[in-house]
Amino acid sequence: MIEAPLIDIHNATVWRESTCVLRNLSLRIAQHERVAVLGPNGSGKSTLLKTISRELRPVYSEDSWVRILGNSHWNIWELRQQLGLVSHELQSNYSQNSKALDVVVSGFFSSIGLDDQLCSRIEVVHIRKAVSVMASLGIQDLSKRAFGTLSTGQQRRCLLARALVHDPHTLILDEPTAGLDMTARFEILRHISELVRTGISLVWVTHDLNDIPAEVTRVIVLKNGAVFADGPKSQVLNAELLSKAFDTDLRIAELDGHFLAYPAYENTLR
Repeated sequence: MIEAPLIDIHNATVWRESTCVLRNLSLRIAQHERVAVLGPNGSGKSTLLKTISRELRPVYSEDSWVRILGNSHWNIWELRQQLGLVSHELQSNYSQNSKALDVVVSGFFSSIGLDDQLCSRIEVVHIRKAVSVMASLGIQDLSKRAFGTLSTGQQRRCLLARALVHDPHTLILDEPTAGLDMTARFEILRHISELVRTGISLVWVTHDLNDIPAEVTRVIVLKNGAVFADGPKSQVLNAELLSKAFDTDLRIAELDGHFLAYPAYENTLR
């Protein structure tokens, strides 16, 4: 039996208010892939994620579809239990007074926080799983801390724990290292690398190729709401292609599967 693609988008045009962000976009990502979606700000990365998570829908056309795991129609709550999502927007939506453990437990209900009704549905198994996942990410000691008192890196790991509590087969991470210092960035990358090695699929969305995990094997470059390039990481992450994608002259270096971009202009300082 042929396995349905994780993501199958065909001729999708997506508007955000009066702006057409994605136009006739076609893109397919198989299950079990480790993919990075790279592009400059405004290229359509966030809109693509919102389309995948069903927060945005494409313009109706008989020759257009967005299918997740083979289905065009999903109960959004059921879909969110299949895909573990971490984003800056999600992080900013949480109350600063929410306890870290509550943030993680809310992942069982795909909710932003826990109201009285949801609290009545929490079971011991939820708490145990949340604590276990937090321990695996090294944040078990933060469970009683208010979300707003945590560092940005600690908050990001709480959201990663939230995404993992229902054992999703795929992680979709939107700029997961943005705003983090070097130590926190490397910590997130280490945890993601460990998760990928267990077999979890990964869609890593970023504007910064320096943070793309070494385990990523395919890179999709977006520009102006369309696929600009798509292929093996080693072929796509080259200076000529990325200079055109980002409209600036770049040089690219590679070490142990990690790629670094730096400016191509000559150093005129003497």
